[in-house]
Amino acid sequence: MQLGKFHHVQAGGVAQRPRRGALPRSVVTAAAPGEKLSALELLRRENELLRQTLDVANVPVDSVVEPRASSTATAPRPTAPKSAGSSLTNASGAELALLGEAGAVAGPEDFWSPTVEVPENMEYVDEYGPISPIPNHDGTMCFKWDNTLWSAAEHFKYRWNVFKNIRAAIDQNEGGFEKFSQGYKYYGFNRGECNGQTGIWYREWAPGAKALALVGDFNNWAPAEGHWAFKNQYGTWELFLPDKPDGTSAIPHRTKVKARIEGADGSWQDKIPAWIKWSTQEWNEVLFNGVYWDPPEKGAPGEVDPDKQYTFKYPRPPKPRALRIYECHVGMSSEEPKVNSYLEFRRDVLPRIRALGYNAIQIMAIQEHAYYGSFGYHVTNFFGVSSRCGTPEELKALVDEAHRMGIIVLMDIVHSHASKNTNDGINMFDGTDGMYFHGGPRGNHWMWDSRCFNYGNWETMRFLLSNARWWMDEYKFDGYRFDGVTSMMYHHHGLSYTFTGNYGEYFGMNTDVDAVVYLMLVNNLLHDLFPNCVTIGEDVSGMPAFCRPWQEGGVGFDYRLQMAIADKWIEVMKLHDDYAWNMGNLVHTLTNRRYAEACVGYAESHDQALVGDKTIAFWLMDKDMYDFMAVPGHGAQSLVVDRGVALHKMIRLLTIALGGESYLNFMGNEFGHPEWIDFPRVDSYDPSTGKFVPGNGGSLHLCRRRWDLADADFLKYKFLNAFDRAMCHLDKAFGYMSAPNTYISRKDEGDKMIVFERGDLVFVFNFHPGQSYQDYRVGCREAGPYKLVLSSDEEVFGGYRNNTKENDVTFQTQSGNFDNRPHSFQVYAPARTCAVYAPAEWADKDADRKPHGIPGLGIKDLGPYFSR
Repeated sequence: MQLGKFHHVQAGGVAQRPRRGALPRSVVTAAAPGEKLSALELLRRENELLRQTLDVANVPVDSVVEPRASSTATAPRPTAPKSAGSSLTNASGAELALLGEAGAVAGPEDFWSPTVEVPENMEYVDEYGPISPIPNHDGTMCFKWDNTLWSAAEHFKYRWNVFKNIRAAIDQNEGGFEKFSQGYKYYGFNRGECNGQTGIWYREWAPGAKALALVGDFNNWAPAEGHWAFKNQYGTWELFLPDKPDGTSAIPHRTKVKARIEGADGSWQDKIPAWIKWSTQEWNEVLFNGVYWDPPEKGAPGEVDPDKQYTFKYPRPPKPRALRIYECHVGMSSEEPKVNSYLEFRRDVLPRIRALGYNAIQIMAIQEHAYYGSFGYHVTNFFGVSSRCGTPEELKALVDEAHRMGIIVLMDIVHSHASKNTNDGINMFDGTDGMYFHGGPRGNHWMWDSRCFNYGNWETMRFLLSNARWWMDEYKFDGYRFDGVTSMMYHHHGLSYTFTGNYGEYFGMNTDVDAVVYLMLVNNLLHDLFPNCVTIGEDVSGMPAFCRPWQEGGVGFDYRLQMAIADKWIEVMKLHDDYAWNMGNLVHTLTNRRYAEACVGYAESHDQALVGDKTIAFWLMDKDMYDFMAVPGHGAQSLVVDRGVALHKMIRLLTIALGGESYLNFMGNEFGHPEWIDFPRVDSYDPSTGKFVPGNGGSLHLCRRRWDLADADFLKYKFLNAFDRAMCHLDKAFGYMSAPNTYISRKDEGDKMIVFERGDLVFVFNFHPGQSYQDYRVGCREAGPYKLVLSSDEEVFGGYRNNTKENDVTFQTQSGNFDNRPHSFQVYAPARTCAVYAPAEWADKDADRKPHGIPGLGIKDLGPYFSR
C-alpha cells in the first residue's frame, strides 16, 4: 500500500483513538490458556485482582501500596529499584502508584515530569528581587575569562561608562530603575483618580503631535469636549475619563478605542494607542482596532472565564540546569488548516511537549502583528497579545498550565525592529519618523522592510524596558529569546558582512553602542527582578562577552543561539555524499563556542522549516517521504527513507550532546514533519531585491502541524518521535548537556566514527554508510563496567536490533592509554547508528517495560542525576 501524499493516514476508515495513558475499565480475569500477555498487562491485571480482594476483605489499599512520592521539580539521587518482573510482588511502590485506580496507567510523564500541586484557592504572586548596585570597576571584569580582550579594553570601558551614566540618570530623574521599567502603569490606559473621582487615565507620549483625542465605541467615534487630551512639557498627552454616575467605567471592557491625532505635518489619523493591551481585526475589516481590556471581575485561581481576569495558581518552575526548548507557534499548532487558539494549544499540545521530556517552551508570535505571514517578527502592538489566538486571559491560562507541568515559558520577543505599518503600528505615530526610531535612512532596515529603534532615546528605552518587564509581570513568562540581536548591535545589521573573529569587527565604529548598552540594561533589569529569568540572544556574530553577566561588563545573556550548527548540517547534506562527511569538521562546528559562554544548540529551528528552505527530514528523504514512510508490512519501502530515518536520529543526538549547554527543537521537527511551513499570503515583492514573490491564495493548508502522522502506528514518523523522547529523558536522568566533563576522543575520517564522553556517558557514532565494526575500542575516563542505555538501532526507533540493550551485554573496561583516555572497552558499532553507554549500575534493559518506562531507554528509575 502506498500512502499517497502523506495525508492518507487512516487505513480502513476513521480510526478511533483511545484516551492517552488509559486502559479500559473492566472486570479482570486470569490469562486464558495460551494467551500471551505483556508484563505491563499482567501486572495491571494482578493489581486489579488484588484491589478486588482488598475490597472484599475491607482492607484499605493504602495499607498495602506505598504512598506515591510528592511531586517536586527535582529529585534526589534515587536508589536502584527492585528487579523487574511480571508479578505484583516485584513491582515498586512508584510502579503501583502509576497503575492507579482500577489499573489505569497514568503514564511515564507522571513519573518523569510530575505536575505541581498547590492548595485549591492559592494564588501565585511574584516576589521581586532588588535592583543591584553597579559594581565599582571599569567594565573589564569579564576579561578574566579571556585576557585577549585587553586589546579592546577602551571600548569596554567606554560602553561601561555609558551604561553607568544611564543607570545614574534613571535613578536621579525617574525614581529608580524599577519604577522606570513600569511605564505601563503610567502610559496607556490605567485606572486611577483625579480630583477625588475614580476613572481611567489615558497617557501617550507623542511629542510631534499637534492635537490628540480619544475615540471609540464609547463616544461613537466622535470626541466630545472632555475627550481631548492635554500635552505636558515632556511631550506626553494626558486625558482622564471619570466613571459614570452609576459607577461603571466610561469605556466598557472589550470595546474598541483609537487615538485621533493631528500629526506634525497637519494630517489627521486614527492610531492604535502605543501601549494597548489588545487589538483585534474584524473579519470584514482591513485595519486593526485597539481594544480596552479590563475585565471587571477577578476569577478564582486557575479559573478560565471569558469575562474574568485570570488569576495565576502555579509557581514559576525553578531555573533548569539545562534547557530542552520546544520552539512553538500557537497559531499553526493545529492538526487542521486553521489558526489554533491558546486554549487549544493548552489542551492538546502542552501534554505532547511534557511527554517528550522538554522542560521549556519558546512561544513565537505573541506580540500582535498585523501581517500573519511575518511569523510574528513585524510587530505592530508591542504590549498587545496576538488576538488571532485568543484573549490576554487565555494566554495567561496557557502559561499557568505549563507551569503546572513544570515547564518554563519563554517568549520570542522582538526589540530589534518594528513593523513599518503606519495604520496599525507605532511607526509615524505622531507624524514624524523619528519618534521611537532613528530618523532618515538609519531608521529603515533595508532587508527586513521595517523600522530600527533609536536605543539612545530616553522614551524608547522606557518603552522597550517596560515592554520586557510587562510580559513577565502580567503574563508570568519566565524569560525571552531576543530576536535579531546581531541586527541591533551593528550599524550594518550583520548584513553582507562576514565575521572572522577579529576583535575590531565587534568593538569599533561598526558597533551600535547604544543598542549594546540597552541589552545590558534589559538583562540587568530582568535578572535582578526575576532571579530565575532566562535570556537567550539570537546572535550570529559571536560577539565576545555576549553571555557574560552585565556585572562583569558583559552583555548579560544566559545563552547565545548556536546558529552555525544548522547551517553546517544543511551544508553537509546538500553538498557532500555520505563518504565525504568530515567528522572533524562536524565536531569543530558543534563545539566551536567561547569558553564560559553558554550556548543553545539546535539542528534546525523554525528558519529551516519555512518555505524557501528545507527541514533535515526533507533534505534527507525529499519526495520519498510522500510515498515510503509506511512501516514494513504496511507499504512499499525505500532505501532513501531508511537512510534518512537513521541519519535524522544521529544528527539530533550528536547536536544535543555536543552542540551546547542547552538544546532547541522546532515544533514537529522532532518527528520529521514532512512539509514546510507556508503562512497564508498574497502576491508580493521582496523588499531587499524587488523580486516578485507569488502568494498561495491565503491558504492555511501548510500552516499547521500534522500530529496524526506521529501518532499513526503504521508510519515511520513514530520512530523519530520516540527517539527524540528518549534522548530528552536521557538528559533528565544523566544531565549530560550541563555536565562539566566533555572529551572528544575520536574523530576518525576513514571509519567515519565519532566517540566522546559527556558527564558519565560515552557516546559512539558510526556515520559510515555501509561498514559496521565489531569489537571497536572506545576510550573513557572512568573504569567500567558499562552497559548500553540508548541505541538508535532499537526496534522502537525503526532500527534493526543489531545493537540493542536487550542483549544486556556488560562492557568491562581495560586500563591503559587509548585515544588519550585512561580506560577503554570494545563495542559493536553498526553502520549509521549511534549508541550511548552508561555505568552499569544505572542500566536496566527492562526499564521500558515498566509503567513509567520510556520506550527504548534502559535506565534504572530516574537515573543518577535526575532533574526536570
